[in-house]
Amino acid sequence: MGKFFLPPLPPDDQPSQSIHLDVLLLRQLEEAICQKFYQACGHIMRFLLSSCHWYFTINAGTLTLLIICYDLESYWHIANVVPDLFKKLKLFSNSAKIRLCPPVDKGVPWEVGMDEV
Repeated sequence: MGKFFLPPLPPDDQPSQSIHLDVLLLRQLEEAICQKFYQACGHIMRFLLSSCHWYFTINAGTLTLLIICYDLESYWHIANVVPDLFKKLKLFSNSAKIRLCPPVDKGVPWEVGMDEV
């Protein structure tokens, strides 16, 4: 009995489907980490995060917490708890980063890795 194989799909058809699935799964992972991270934080940390826009990204396998502050007071409060944020991030990754963005025209964003704290 002979084996029959289907011809391979053209190269341009294969990546697009898997790339879309990869992107979808990556976004779902980021959202799940976001929810679990928020739940792991205490009341004070949650209050500080609620005064900013924040989210997670995963790029080249590195988890990054991006925090965008709308006022200087929130920015300074968040900057002071970066070590505590890393303690919570260790629950999700051993090599995470935090990117902290001050209000528009009030400074430049800075990024710090877990190994730098």
